[in-house]
Amino acid sequence: MIQLHDKQFVPFIPAEEIETAITRMVRQAEDDHVGEVPVFIGVLNGAFMVVSDFMKRYSGPCEVSFVKLASYEGTESTHDVKQLIGLGQNLTGRSVVIIEDIVDTGNTIVELKKMFEGQGVKQLKIATLFFKPEAYTKDIKLDYIGFEIPNKFIVGYGLDYDGLGRNIPEIYQLHD
Repeated sequence: MIQLHDKQFVPFIPAEEIETAITRMVRQAEDDHVGEVPVFIGVLNGAFMVVSDFMKRYSGPCEVSFVKLASYEGTESTHDVKQLIGLGQNLTGRSVVIIEDIVDTGNTIVELKKMFEGQGVKQLKIATLFFKPEAYTKDIKLDYIGFEIPNKFIVGYGLDYDGLGRNIPEIYQLHD
């Protein structure tokens, strides 16, 4: 068990299982982008570890960039997605893969889709390491999913609780 601020978290997903899931997601993305140079776009801050490990395993030519959005305060989604850093490159005619750490309500995915709609991308795919189907309220297809998990708050591997826990190499969930 670990303590972050005023909350306790218990082990949930070990680092080895995370590595296996990312490798599987990378293989799927490689199969979908043969002969292309996709642009992978990580969503900061949470997805930095996912993007790093994804890129280390991706064997084809590719580019990587980042956007920064915010929608959480403490352990709760604000349901209001704010764009803090935007994308500055031309994506016309390019295949784009958004890499998320976690998708729960889907509000961030909706905002990201809006960001790319007017940019003339060839195709837009979405990868997420963690997906909470119980919380998902949108119709947007997720193309690469590492884990489907219950609707419980998690930390580690880039995910935080009020700034703490991003550096933990495995996933912990909030202790009931």
